[in-house]
Amino acid sequence: MKTRKTIVGSISPEALEFTAGKDIELDLTLAEADCIGSAAHVTMLSRIPLKQKLFSKSDRKLVIAELVNIMRSSRDGSFKISREDQDVHLAIERILTARLGDLGKKIHTARSRNDQIAVDLRLYGKEQLFGVFDETADLALALLKFAGKYVAVPMVGRTHLQPAMPSSVALWASAHAESLLDDVILLKGAYEFNDKCPLGSAAGYGVSMNIDRKLTAKLLGFSAPIHNVLYAANARGKCESVILSALSQVMLTLSRLAEDLILYSMPEFGYFTLPAEYCTGSSIMPQKKNPDVAELVRAKASVVLGHACTVAGIVNRLPSGYNRDLQEAKGLFIEGVQTTRACLRAMASLMNGLSLNKNALLVGFTPDVFAADKALELVVKGMPFRTAYDHVKSHLDELGSIDPNVAVADKKHLGAPGGLDLGALKSRAAQAKKFVSGESRKFRSSISRLLGARYPQLHS
Repeated sequence: MKTRKTIVGSISPEALEFTAGKDIELDLTLAEADCIGSAAHVTMLSRIPLKQKLFSKSDRKLVIAELVNIMRSSRDGSFKISREDQDVHLAIERILTARLGDLGKKIHTARSRNDQIAVDLRLYGKEQLFGVFDETADLALALLKFAGKYVAVPMVGRTHLQPAMPSSVALWASAHAESLLDDVILLKGAYEFNDKCPLGSAAGYGVSMNIDRKLTAKLLGFSAPIHNVLYAANARGKCESVILSALSQVMLTLSRLAEDLILYSMPEFGYFTLPAEYCTGSSIMPQKKNPDVAELVRAKASVVLGHACTVAGIVNRLPSGYNRDLQEAKGLFIEGVQTTRACLRAMASLMNGLSLNKNALLVGFTPDVFAADKALELVVKGMPFRTAYDHVKSHLDELGSIDPNVAVADKKHLGAPGGLDLGALKSRAAQAKKFVSGESRKFRSSISRLLGARYPQLHS
């Protein structure tokens, strides 16, 4: 039977094609992370006190310089992964060996592709979460800006999509903003879970050399190493699941916001007008301006939720140690992260270009919208609530027209239309941006020191 030779043995062409799967394409996304992880590993190996040093200081500099070159080639599109490479790890080892000889052959000392991919995904996750934090806060701020601009504009509040009680545009917009800011709490939990280094766990059982896993974690800007080497292997997949779960909550918020924008921009409502540049036309109907961006966000929420569920399903019932099943989680994780970020940016653009129709908003205020307010008015005059409720219910035809502006302003308690603290919500958004600014600065400083080049620019 014909076989194809790889760095780690010969395999049938059919088996190679099947097991490599989409790794050749997906791993291009992880090339920079793999180079950074390798730079930390070589630095740590160079400091192990052996009679015959694995890497001298000059060796280490040579290897890291080539790793930086590979990172640059990854950015300009010239870095390639072949079928024989199987993945990014062996592709980089092949290139280093071709350029540096035995130094390249030493690069895999005391590690496995298992801990390599685990650290790659955590480095990728860390960088991507920085973006998610920023973009979530940006959308929250766009919503709060909209709320502040129209803070006194009444809007009918609805339950079951039916007119319910007096509300306001500011209440609607800041509700979605606060939801996003609560999602940031979950994102922080996912960030902290991800902020542990699995490198040095090798295949999940450690190695017989006295490696320094704390040093590797520090070099990579992680808060600490994952202590137990078997758990470091077992956490692969679980970590991606945790991040996707947090992203799913962000997407749930986006989906509900998108649904509101679709509904309230319908001619039957006419409350909002979506920016024309974010609406698409029809191939047959010249007049159409379709809310396709919002519709796709609504659909993509289900996609990300599905990815989170699928990754959890892959991890479910796996035995301890590495299992190839985990390869299937990689693409779902990368796509889930990228999809969430794209949706956040698209929704921020929608909100920044959104306009409203005050007249259409006022038309929605039919007398029955004030029924609950009328019942409470009777309560204030001494009538028991249920008696007041029954009285209003049986005399709905007697409800007169009330000024929506007055009705909204009268609701002054905490969080009600007349008691909104938009400043406090803006402060929470600012804190989220401050958090990510501080964390990204620390991380990028660590990587810059490691590479001897300013990161992420890669300038010397």
